[in-house]
Amino acid sequence: MSSTRPYSPGDRGPGADGASGASEGGVAVPSESSAGRQVRRLNFDGASGVVPMARDFARQALYAWGWLPAATADQRAAAEDVLLVVSELVTNACLHAEGPDELWIACDNKVIRVEVSDRGAGQPAPRTPHRAGRPGGHGMFIVQRLCLDWGVIRTPGGTGKKVWAELGAPA
Repeated sequence: MSSTRPYSPGDRGPGADGASGASEGGVAVPSESSAGRQVRRLNFDGASGVVPMARDFARQALYAWGWLPAATADQRAAAEDVLLVVSELVTNACLHAEGPDELWIACDNKVIRVEVSDRGAGQPAPRTPHRAGRPGGHGMFIVQRLCLDWGVIRTPGGTGKKVWAELGAPA
């Protein structure tokens, strides 16, 4: 499912539950809200190699939250899906929006939410029609197929946006 809703159904958005978290120089500061939501942020200011940096950051979060090491094939596949979605969203920010500003990842034991902010004005969307045999243009199609939902949050009064995606935990 894809959408342009700023938040998924029932979600009041990032920070609405009191979770914060910050990063300085790529160092994550985890936080936990009263609702048990764990949040990590990675700032990309001045960084190079942001796609592998984002994957490593997300992998560390998955270990901290118990998604890795995976005990079953389904759990391993769910963790790999999260890493792939992180890669696709950060890559899209690099290709279409002057690079990412920040990666925000949150977990509440049932859902992982990934957000990538950038200064771009474009509207992410899966290419239609999707042409599986052609190189490139598969990022948002992959996100759409792997995620429970995804969307875009526009920066009020300016350029920029956050592209978010939510993935479910394995049963």
